[in-house]
Amino acid sequence: METKTKPNFADLISNSDKPVLVDFYADWCGPCKAMAPMIAEIAGEMSDKLKVIKVDVDKNPSVSTAYKISGVPTLILFHKGQIKWRQSGLIPKPDLVRVLSLNL
Repeated sequence: METKTKPNFADLISNSDKPVLVDFYADWCGPCKAMAPMIAEIAGEMSDKLKVIKVDVDKNPSVSTAYKISGVPTLILFHKGQIKWRQSGLIPKPDLVRVLSLNL
């Protein structure tokens, strides 16, 4: 019987054929909740060029510490494991789409 192991964060950001946008968030964070629908829209609209992963900072403290996440929401765009862009706080959808388009 084959057991599936959950891929670790490093594998997700390094082994993807597409850039990976990581949304570091928390359930208690108001701005995170406000951005969630926009992140979901972008994930759908740009699925051919981009992979989106959401990381709950409270449930994944080691990943949050490794990437020095001090505030949420924080978005980080990785490509082949390297950080291409990073921003903390709210960002309007047109601005995020523009930044992603420049980095994809």
